[in-house]
Parts: sequence; C-alpha cells; structure tokens
Amino acid sequence: MNKKIIKIQNKKNKSKIVSLTAYSKNIAQILDKYCDIILVGDSMANVLYGLKDTHKISLKNIIQHTLSVKKGVKKSLLVVDMPKGSYSSKKKAKYNAKLIMKKTKCDAVKIESNNKNFEIIKELVKFKIPVMGHIGFTPQFKKKFKIEGDTDLKVKKLLREAKLIEKAGAFSIVLECLHTKASSLITKNIKIPTIGIGSSSKCDGQILVTDDMLGLSGFYPKFVKKYVKLDRIIENAVKKYTRDVKEMKFPTKKNFLNGSKRRQKL
Repeated sequence: MNKKIIKIQNKKNKSKIVSLTAYSKNIAQILDKYCDIILVGDSMANVLYGLKDTHKISLKNIIQHTLSVKKGVKKSLLVVDMPKGSYSSKKKAKYNAKLIMKKTKCDAVKIESNNKNFEIIKELVKFKIPVMGHIGFTPQFKKKFKIEGDTDLKVKKLLREAKLIEKAGAFSIVLECLHTKASSLITKNIKIPTIGIGSSSKCDGQILVTDDMLGLSGFYPKFVKKYVKLDRIIENAVKKYTRDVKEMKFPTKKNFLNGSKRRQKL
C-alpha cells in the first residue's frame, strides 16, 4: 500500500488529519506545506466554472486540473474526485479510475456513496486503486442540502453504510453534513479514518473547500469558517491598479522593459 495512505491511516485516534481542496499548482504548493491530504474536488464545478451543482464537470476537467495540482504537491496525499457518471458501473469505474491514476500520478480517487456502489469500491481496490469513500450529503446523488443522521434510525443506516464502505476496502471516508452523534458513532466504530466537513470535531480530520475558507467563493454555510476575506484584498489591489493606470502612475520607468540591461525580444 502507498506509504502516504499508511501514514494517514496511522493518524486514526492519534492526531487530526488536515485536508483542503486545490485546483491549481499555485494553491497546491502552499497547501502542501501544511496539509495531510489535498483533494482535487468536483467542487471546481461551482467554485471555478460557476455551475449550479457538480453534475456537469467532466473527467477531462478533473484530469486537467489534477495535472496542475500535482506539480505543486510533494508530501501530501493527492486524492481526486471521480465526477458524476464516471463510475456508474464496475467496467466504467475501473476504466476511468485507471485513466485518472495513469495520467495524473495521483495517490487515490474519491467516490460518493449512493448506498449501492460498494461493489464498485471493491472492484477498484482489487485492481490496486486506493479509494476514499464519502457519505452523508453526497452532492452527486442528493439535491437537498441538509443535516444527515439526525434520528437514531438514520444514524444506524449511516453507520451500516460506513461499515460496508470500509469492508469494500476504502482507506478513509468523508462524512459530509452529519449530525454530531452520527459522526461520533461512525468514527468510533470503524477502523479507517473519517474526514469531516460540516460534521463536528468528532471526526479524525477535517476538510473544507479552500475558496470557501479564504472568502472567495461566495458560499459560506455555517460549517465554513472564513479565515480571511480574500475577495476584499483582491478587490483593493485591483482598485489601486486601476487608479494607477488612469493617473499614469503605472507603468513607471522602473517597469519599462526597454530600460533594462536585458532587452526582451518582441
């Protein structure tokens, strides 16, 4: 098994796992200094492409962004979301997962659970393709954004789903928008690490969409903590640039290429 995956699994019940999303080299090389896991998420559909959901992002998009992210990753475990429709059958899942792994040299893929596709996870693992699971609010299969596992019966169903994903061979599992009692019970009763998003501090680790926590995406549900209002910082920089151009303060002589010792060929 991949040494990075073993390292992640060894953190279970010992130290918290830090995860964030990335879609480009520039962001990835910053995250790589601090994160255990970097996810190339299908959330790029909303964050980068302005789509209303994640359903129409293509495998080609995912692969292209992962190629960029990979250039900025040295130590983190690089996980890639398999987009909606790319793993609707064992044959399709195997072909597309192999394609992702071969082209991007990532460490693992992530599959959202529909409470039926356990055999697909098993099939990929059989062919030595590491899989991260995902339960709770699964955007590829559920339309309504709500807390999952808020009754005892729902908690039992989620725990069963998590155990079946573990049994299928997944090395970890994302718990999205789970009630505290659900995330706590699941984390205690499965051996693989749980990565929470909107699922309390009871999980083995946490993940957020980087653009959300930086204040860039415009999507800020309660579970997102904005660590900086980067949109305002960028806007202020653009305002200053605009003013400088209009008032002829930029470019100045120090910005002129023909004033440098090394001339640029045009």
